[in-house]
Amino acid sequence: MANYTNLLRMTDLSPETLEKILKVSAALKKEPENTLLKGETLALIFEKPSLRTRVSFQLAAEEMGGRALVLRPDEIKMGVREAVKDIARYLSRNVTIAAMRVFSHNTLVEFSKYASIPVVNALCDEEHPCQAFADLLTIEECFGRIKGVNITYLGDGNNVCCSLMFGAAMTGANMTVGCPKGFEPPEDVVKKVLEYARESGSEIKIINDPKAAAKGADVLYTDVWVSMGQEDEKTSKMKAFEGFCLDDECLKLAAADAIVLHCLPAHRGEEITDSVIESPNSRVFQEAENRRHVEKAALLYALGKLDQVKI
Repeated sequence: MANYTNLLRMTDLSPETLEKILKVSAALKKEPENTLLKGETLALIFEKPSLRTRVSFQLAAEEMGGRALVLRPDEIKMGVREAVKDIARYLSRNVTIAAMRVFSHNTLVEFSKYASIPVVNALCDEEHPCQAFADLLTIEECFGRIKGVNITYLGDGNNVCCSLMFGAAMTGANMTVGCPKGFEPPEDVVKKVLEYARESGSEIKIINDPKAAAKGADVLYTDVWVSMGQEDEKTSKMKAFEGFCLDDECLKLAAADAIVLHCLPAHRGEEITDSVIESPNSRVFQEAENRRHVEKAALLYALGKLDQVKI
């Protein structure tokens, strides 16, 4: 297949391409039905189960006239029942694109090495680019812009945090990460993010005081402290993250018109209180819906069809 592009990391995109993906996403949200994926078949490969990833990607493909095949972890047992490279080569003869929700980024790299179809990262341990696209689209819808918006992320410097940092730096948003000591985003990620920030004029800060991080924020964002596969770390993490809950006090410290985001699923009462996620400031379900629209753009980008959408 000629002209396809893998989307494994945010850094696979230029800032200009990211901007185009967001514009295409907004256009497709207004007119969700089309035939841009007619004749295309998406393989949805899961090592981790998900509500939003399955619903959004499957509907994204079908609303654009394509087909989606869902491959559950118990069905293929990738890397256990069958080698990743064998699955990649077999699927390449039957489908035209794959989206993968996996534990390790290395699985994405190995699959894409042997596949002759484009691969989209639907989540791995290092990044979650499609979530960052949905976050940025939601911010733009709420504020009419992304550049100059002050984003505060409270919690673990995990995959969601890393992709959002790249997104903020690429689009000129400011981002403060408030996390406990020892749970900061990886140093190599921070170094690369700061390079983008210098180009866009965004300010990126990492601090260990959650209340200072929340002060004046336009966007308050959090994610679960214990991700799937990390259950054995729950006791130690719950202790380390004391005081980092996105609660009413944090909301009061933020800007008066601040919005609240969460990539879901939420552990209410842990990283976010019920009162905050149900508050008038919450845009959590608008953000969740936007996964479908941005994933349409991600699929089109990977297939070399992004320019077919008028923006």
